[in-house]
Amino acid sequence: MIKIGIIKEEKIPADNRVALTPDQCRWLLSHNKELEIEVQPSAIRCFPDVEYERAGARLTEDLSGCSILLGIKEAAISSLIDHKTYLFFSHTRKKQPQNQALLKSILEKNITLIDYECLEHDDGQRIIGFGFFAGIVGAHNGIMAYGKRTGLYHLERVFKQKNFKELIHSYFGLKLPNIKVVITGSGRVAHGLIEVMNLLGLHEVEPDEYLRRRFAYPVYTQLKGKDLYEHEITGNYSREDFHQHPQNYQSKFYPYACQTDILLNGVYWEENIPRLFHPGDINHPDFIIQTIADVSDDKEGSVPVNIGSGTIEDPVYGIDRATLIKTSPYEMGSIDIMAVGNLPNELPRDASRYFGEQLIKYVLSDLLQGGSKIIQRATIASNGQLGDHYAYLQDYVER
Repeated sequence: MIKIGIIKEEKIPADNRVALTPDQCRWLLSHNKELEIEVQPSAIRCFPDVEYERAGARLTEDLSGCSILLGIKEAAISSLIDHKTYLFFSHTRKKQPQNQALLKSILEKNITLIDYECLEHDDGQRIIGFGFFAGIVGAHNGIMAYGKRTGLYHLERVFKQKNFKELIHSYFGLKLPNIKVVITGSGRVAHGLIEVMNLLGLHEVEPDEYLRRRFAYPVYTQLKGKDLYEHEITGNYSREDFHQHPQNYQSKFYPYACQTDILLNGVYWEENIPRLFHPGDINHPDFIIQTIADVSDDKEGSVPVNIGSGTIEDPVYGIDRATLIKTSPYEMGSIDIMAVGNLPNELPRDASRYFGEQLIKYVLSDLLQGGSKIIQRATIASNGQLGDHYAYLQDYVER
């Protein structure tokens, strides 16, 4: 008999998403007679405890009898159980300082850590994640913020809608002005951003056409790697070379800043990747962007004027164009930034269903049968040692 445990989320701010919904638990139990599922009670989870009980899961605070424990955000160090296998977003692969103690404790407790973020196909494509719904909510919030700044239209907050279907209904009858929107990226986040553009009736145009003129209707364009970066010497772009040597590339985004009202940013970023623009650029007269929704949400990352996450309750802040100091949103002389680290929490039930489907389809069956190459590549720690692909974190855990 194998027991899977669903841990309660303890990180602040609270996260109400789940790795498996009650219906998904019911399906797993009906198709795996040697499986049991135990769930820690939680008052904040988007699916109430009683739904898990009805699905056949057992509610209990004590998950020590489970071999596999599923969460979403980082587990609390005080709650970690020795010698178990955990799956959650650990936010350690980039040596994030706030989680150094967590990874060190995982190694000390001989815990196997499989990080959702590291589950990738052979070509590097992420297998599971919440990026699509982060894009959905981020696009909505960016369009909403521009409406608040200009007073040209009004959008309600996403979390006031019961689900994604109700959110779509809220767009009926909304007529947007002739705005120009840039979407950056090509992954799940970008797919979510594009979904909202299509739902709102924006027309897609090619990047070169976007740069040439204004339009008599709202439009968007999508900028992928070749549109955003060029080699400093050759002026060319090679996806493989860029990912291996991003420090040799420079951004070519700036001309779009001179033609764009709203930037919806969904690009992956790490330290050596060029930023889309320089902070001081926002004070140039031809930099006309008024609203940036930084869905990737890397502090001072691809959007260098993102100075830190907002919250679901208060998602937008301003940056003074001249001083680069944080202001209230929608002020004259400022640019509005929407940056929230847990955007999918505004549509938690839809986001959780999507996530759980991918988890069941691509990960759980292999995990229950002993593992796979995909799981091995995503194993950051096991038996007190860093995984084969994560030896570079040794200095991080020894600090």
